[in-house]
Amino acid sequence: MHKARRSTILILVMALVLLGWISTGASTPTSPSEVRAQYENMELFTDVLSIIRKNYVEEPDTKELIYGAINGMLNSLDPHSAFMPPDMYKEMKIDTRGEFGGLGIEIAIRDSVLTIVAPIEDTPAYRAGLMAGDQIIKIEDRFTKDLSIMEAVKLMRGPKGSKITITIMREGFENPKAFTLEREIIKTKSVKSRTLVDGFGYVRISQFQERTDSDLTKALENLMAENGDALEGLVIDLRNNPGGLLDQAVNVSDLFLSSGLIVYTGGRENDSQMKFEAHPDNTMPYTPTVVLINNGSASASEIVAGALQDHGRAVIMGTQSFGKGSVQTIIPLSDDSGLRLTTAYYYTPSGRSIQALGITPDIVVPEMEVKEIQSSHAFSEKDLKNHFETTDSTPARKKGASAQRFPLSADDMKDYQLMRALDLLRGWQVFSTLHQPAA
Repeated sequence: MHKARRSTILILVMALVLLGWISTGASTPTSPSEVRAQYENMELFTDVLSIIRKNYVEEPDTKELIYGAINGMLNSLDPHSAFMPPDMYKEMKIDTRGEFGGLGIEIAIRDSVLTIVAPIEDTPAYRAGLMAGDQIIKIEDRFTKDLSIMEAVKLMRGPKGSKITITIMREGFENPKAFTLEREIIKTKSVKSRTLVDGFGYVRISQFQERTDSDLTKALENLMAENGDALEGLVIDLRNNPGGLLDQAVNVSDLFLSSGLIVYTGGRENDSQMKFEAHPDNTMPYTPTVVLINNGSASASEIVAGALQDHGRAVIMGTQSFGKGSVQTIIPLSDDSGLRLTTAYYYTPSGRSIQALGITPDIVVPEMEVKEIQSSHAFSEKDLKNHFETTDSTPARKKGASAQRFPLSADDMKDYQLMRALDLLRGWQVFSTLHQPAA
C-alpha cells in the first residue's frame, strides 16, 4: 500500500517537473493552443506510466521506468545529450579529472552505430590497435544497436584487471573481429612534448582536461629552455583528440593569441550566449606553428584549430576534422544523477559553424605509410676512374649544423603527416633567410 502511494507521488513529481520545464523552458511566449497540446502530451505520458504500473505482467520498478523515460527523451534529441544515473554521473566527473577505470576510448553514435571517435594513447584500446572510425558491434555478448552512449560506457568500464571482449567492424575487415582487452586504471596525461629536431618542438595534446593549459605552458617553457630559449618552429598535434573541457580549449588558444575572439556560443537561452576573448597576459613568444588534425579531432580540439586558423596564427595540416560543433551543459539533478544536455552551438571567430562539417585543413595531407628505399650503392663522380679530387670547403657553420643534438626518431620518420609538418616549418625558415629580389 505504501509502495503504491510512493509510486503515485513519484508520478506526480515527474509530471510537475515536466510541466515546470514547459512553463520555464520556452524562450518565446507560448500560445494557448500550444500549452493545451503540451498538457495533452503530458497526460498521455502519465496515462502510459499508470497503465504499465497497473497491467504489466510483473510489478515494475517505478524509478527504473522514470529513468527509462528520461533516457528515451534524451536519446531522441541528438547523439551527445544523455541522462546519467548517479553511478555514471560520478564517473563522468572522474573523467574530467583525468583518471578512470576502463579501456581508454572516446565513443559516439554515428549513423546509428556505436563508433570509436579516438583511442586514448597508452591505454589498452590504443595498444590493441583500435582505431578512430571502428564500429563497435558487440560488447561481450550484447549487441550495441540499441545502446545509448552512457550504457555502452557503463558496460565497458570495470575493475582493473578484468577482461572484456568487444567486437569491431572496420573498413577492410571482411567480418567483424573480436578484441579481448584487460581493463586498467586509465590515468591520462593530456600533454606530452619533446624536441623533434634541434630548434623544432613537438607538443601532443591527447584531450582537454583539468590542468591541460598549465601542463602545456610548462611543456612549451621546457622546449624553449632546451633549444636556446627560442624555437624555430612548433608542431601541435591534435590528431585523435576527442575534445574535453571548453574552458581548457579557450585557455590553450589564449596562449597563442594576444587579443581577439577565440570562440563564441549561441543557443535559445541567454545563458548560452557566450564569448571568449584572448588576453595579452601570458601569451607565448611567437613561433611558426603547424597544427595537425584528422577525423578523430573533435569538439574542443576543433575550437583550438578553428581559432588559430581564423587568426592566421597557425597552418592547419592533415585531414578533415570530426565536426562536433555543439556545447553540452552538465546539469546535476537532485538524486545525484545528471543531464548532459546540448545547449548551444559554437562558432569560430569568423562565424563558422563546424557542426557536421569539421575544420578543413589549409594543407590536406592524408595519413600514409612511409617506407625508406634502401639503395645498395649510389654511383657518383667519385667512383669514376681518374676523377679530380676537391678539398672540402664547406663552411664551418654548415658542418656544425649537421651535428644534431636531437635527431629524428625512427617512429617520427614513419609519421608522414608529422614529417610534412616539419618540412613546412624548415622550409619556412629557409625562405625567411633568402634575399628578396628587387622590385
